[in-house]
Parts: sequence; C-alpha cells; structure tokens
Amino acid sequence: MNLPVLYARSRALPVTLAALAATALVAAWCAWRLQAAEGYDHTARVPVVVLAPLLAASAVGTGLFTHADELDRTAVRPWWARRVGLVVGPTVLAGLLLALSVPGHPDQFGAPAMVRNLLGAAGVTAAAAVLLGARLSWLPMTAYLSTVYVSAPQVPGGAAAVWAWPMQPGPQGAAWAVALTTYAAGVALYAWRGARPERP
Repeated sequence: MNLPVLYARSRALPVTLAALAATALVAAWCAWRLQAAEGYDHTARVPVVVLAPLLAASAVGTGLFTHADELDRTAVRPWWARRVGLVVGPTVLAGLLLALSVPGHPDQFGAPAMVRNLLGAAGVTAAAAVLLGARLSWLPMTAYLSTVYVSAPQVPGGAAAVWAWPMQPGPQGAAWAVALTTYAAGVALYAWRGARPERP
C-alpha cells in the first residue's frame, strides 16, 4: 500500500468523505421536505442551512486528529502544506455537495448561505482543533450556533449580520466577511500549530 493511501487512512479521510456525502444527501432530502410542506417556502430551509454546515465541519474537524503528533512536529519537511490540505480539501468537497443540496433562491437561504456557513464553521472548527483537540473541535461551533439560532432577530442585516452571520440570507456582505475571515484565521492557525496533542 502506497504512502498517500496510508496517510489518508491514518487521518480517517475515507470516513470523513463518507460523512460529508451522507450529510449532503440528508440535507437535500430535508430541504426538499421542508420547502414542500404546505404553507412554507424556501425560507423554511434555514435549519438545513445552519445544521448541515455544522455537521460537515464537525466531520472535517474530527479528521484532524493525529495518532503520532511527535512525528508531525519532528518531520524533516514542514507539515503546514499537508495541514492546509486536510482542512481545505474536505471543505471544498463539502461546499460543492452542500451547495447542490439547496438549489434555487441564491438570494435567500440557498447555496451561497450554505457555503458561507460551511466556511465559517470549518474555520471555527480548525481553530478549536488547535485549542481543544480534534475530538472536541465540534463543540465551540455547536454552542455558538445553538445560541445564535434561538436569539438571532428575524430581520436580516444590521449588527446581526456580524454576530449572527449563520442566520443571514446569502448575499449579506458583512456575514460573508465574518465567515471568510474566520475560515482564513482557523486554517492559518491549524497550519501553523496543528491539532492539540491527545491520547488515542
């Protein structure tokens, strides 16, 4: 078995990719069911646009666990490029799959909002892997989304576009700025430090 395959298996990439595909399928089914319900329209997809990126980011985060942290830190070649790939690769795949799960209405809670929320959630998860470890990397974003989901105002824009960015429609510029900044910072921090060492 060649080295890239062994490396991918050691980082649980096959399981992560399967989890991303399953998340996208469930998200597509839920979005269709919610939108098809009597008396609802595309705005009924808000729970899907919020929860599916959280699940996908959690799958990416748990894949950041390393069994031999000391090998990563003492390697002859720097590992930052591999670390970037471990976050960016699955995030790009998840973004494509999740964008396809909510077709139509890009100006509301469609593909743009789904991709934005995925980027922000993946950034928080990558940073949490550095601070808490990969196994608990899902926890901060879950707590944040739970709080925002119940407290965000129904009217989009204003200050809520910054602190409640996951609950904003797709084209909100401030929400995109927060999500992109969070993603860039999380990926950079993980590339620099790697996941916090944990016992297997």
